[in-house]
Amino acid sequence: MESSKRVIISGGTLIDGSGKPSRPNGAVVIEGNKIIHVLDDMKNASATPADTAIDATGKYIMPGLIDGHVHLSSHQGALPGVRHTSTPEFATLWSSRAVAKVLRSGVTGISVPGGKFYVDVTVREAVDAGLIEGPRIFCAGRALTPFGGIFDASNPNSNEAPADAVGLLCHSVADYIREARRQCKRGVNMIKIADSYWGDTQTVSEAEIRAVVEEAHRRNVVVSIHSRGGGTTRDAARAGVDWIFHADLATDKDLEAVAEAGVPIMPAFAQCAIIAELDAAKGFGSSMKSRIAEQLEKNFESIRKARKLGIQILVGTDSGNAAAFEYGKHHARELEILVKEIGFTPMEAIVAATNNNAKVIGLDGKVGTIEPDRLADITIWDADPIKDIRVLQQPDKLHLVMKDGRVIDRSYEGFRHLDVEPLRANILSQG
Repeated sequence: MESSKRVIISGGTLIDGSGKPSRPNGAVVIEGNKIIHVLDDMKNASATPADTAIDATGKYIMPGLIDGHVHLSSHQGALPGVRHTSTPEFATLWSSRAVAKVLRSGVTGISVPGGKFYVDVTVREAVDAGLIEGPRIFCAGRALTPFGGIFDASNPNSNEAPADAVGLLCHSVADYIREARRQCKRGVNMIKIADSYWGDTQTVSEAEIRAVVEEAHRRNVVVSIHSRGGGTTRDAARAGVDWIFHADLATDKDLEAVAEAGVPIMPAFAQCAIIAELDAAKGFGSSMKSRIAEQLEKNFESIRKARKLGIQILVGTDSGNAAAFEYGKHHARELEILVKEIGFTPMEAIVAATNNNAKVIGLDGKVGTIEPDRLADITIWDADPIKDIRVLQQPDKLHLVMKDGRVIDRSYEGFRHLDVEPLRANILSQG
């Protein structure tokens, strides 16, 4: 489908991402990569034979989902015949295949909070250039972490970390500033800071967090933080981070500080929920699973309190951070958990994963709703997610995925059939 032609989606039920009740759809009119009209009556669409018609009768039209916590290059599984899986080359190929799976599941945007080398930035650039198929990508480089942080992969005897470590060790405010500058130079969208694994200790100081925030914000780059513990959650809010991951052990006073600062929290429950359900064959022993299940219950409690305080809850799954998490499979699991455990209505959960989550891919006000002048990232489902939010986890119920006004071929594995000559000519013209 040529993106320059008009596309008209008629019939069906519209769930536009704004939180308004579902309503009958007359016509959603798309021209190029933007929605230009959302009409109550198909008669007002002024359709012509040149338009591409999509009949959604009996189906449900929604914005594309946005997963705010997806790791691409952080973990690669072993493959037969591949000898060196710790290289940037293999991580790039793995991640390129992963993004195609994510897009085909109805997720048109992802935020990637950390990975190996600058693989995620390169994959983002390849998607933007049209070389590979994938969702919109908003990404960090390696996570900034101290000794004892969750991404500290150093050897205690040598203090050296492997070349493919997801974390970059920082030992002082000067280290944090230097690395923030380096990553901004490479073109990251976000700086990710990482505190301790469980949150039972605080490994990053408020001064270090504040230094990163000030440095990144001057360069129009956002800052997120892995913070399961209360102290770091409070200090991160005071330092002005853009959003906080997890906040499992946040106390009432910590959450009050977050509310006062107006900082959103993205709990990413799905990761722990999936691990708690896995059998031992997946590599998680009984003691680890018990610890995670206990931590998950504490996180439910803290986020219920956060919601009562008016803190915005964003949606992310932590997909891809271990072999247990399959791309394209769990991205809507978080919505089910928000409904079941936190008290969201299905509509509130959908709004959180579309309109509200637009900020985590740097497109607040540009994607996440189906209305005029928004980018045309749209999904169509065969069943009603308002009646059962679990529909969004069922690929057999996904009828169509559109990104940027173009219907995605979901039978394809990721690399697009491109005419390389225009690409080569464009490169030559740029010198």
